[in-house]
Amino acid sequence: MTPQNPHSLLNWVFLIILGVIWGGSFMGAKLALTGFGPLTVSALRLVIASTLLVSFAYIFRNGLPKWKTATDKRIWLHILGMGLFTNAIPFTLLNWGQLRISSGFAGISMAVVPLLVLPLAHFLVAGDLMNRRKVLGFSIGFIGVVVLIGPRNFIDTSGDPLEPLARLACIGAACCYAIGSIITRRCPPVGLLSYSAAGLLVGTIGMVPVALYFEGVPSIPDIQPALGILYLGLFPTSLATIMLVNVINKAGPSFMSLVNYQVPIWAITFGAVFLGEELPPSFLGALVLILIGLGVSQLKKPLSCGSHRRNNITNNAP
Repeated sequence: MTPQNPHSLLNWVFLIILGVIWGGSFMGAKLALTGFGPLTVSALRLVIASTLLVSFAYIFRNGLPKWKTATDKRIWLHILGMGLFTNAIPFTLLNWGQLRISSGFAGISMAVVPLLVLPLAHFLVAGDLMNRRKVLGFSIGFIGVVVLIGPRNFIDTSGDPLEPLARLACIGAACCYAIGSIITRRCPPVGLLSYSAAGLLVGTIGMVPVALYFEGVPSIPDIQPALGILYLGLFPTSLATIMLVNVINKAGPSFMSLVNYQVPIWAITFGAVFLGEELPPSFLGALVLILIGLGVSQLKKPLSCGSHRRNNITNNAP
């Protein structure tokens, strides 16, 4: 039994880096969608990431997980769930949604993830129990994100009849991420790189035929959408997948889900710095609320026997 230590410095550093990377993914998707359809954007980012990680898995490790024992087959079942619910489905839902709704609503939908993970982890992950401290901290953080986005972004101003469906698509993506984190946490012991690479490969195999059928072979893009795809494939998909699995393994899905409170902050910051967008007046106040929520939800408590959980996915990095 390996003790979990969600408050370690490395876990917090990874959490912040993931917030930065995923915050930039909204800008990357915006660039990519100027030259590709939403299904093609999902497929291409998965092709880049899976090619990179599968190659690394065979060069530096023992390749993909085996298919011999009952445990091996259970691992692949979890990989299938991870590939679909953490990659293929939410990527597609968010891309399609961002064609029709404000980035503010897309951001707030990601902040719903911790609230969905909280009850799921309570019932499905040993030792990750829901308590008043977690509920209070998650609620404060969620209020901070609502303040950050502002109520005007929830108002339908486009007149697009598909906008309600686009909003539901973003909420559906948040649900997928919550389910995917639980699937990853409950996986039997397996190499971190092998699991991450296999999940991306499964997502790629599922997305490429769908994208080709509905949107056809993509044409050679301009530099702007090409840069967007390259960023999405290298950072929010390949690098972030390894970090995500590592944090879920070491700190649990509830801790990992806190990254979704940071994503809107970084998304707005990148928009102001790189796209010349104005920071909302509520930025600093919302930032304080989010930081308070993070602190309250992760206050240290005396270590008890309930604080020990099995280490599901082994990190065999050198």
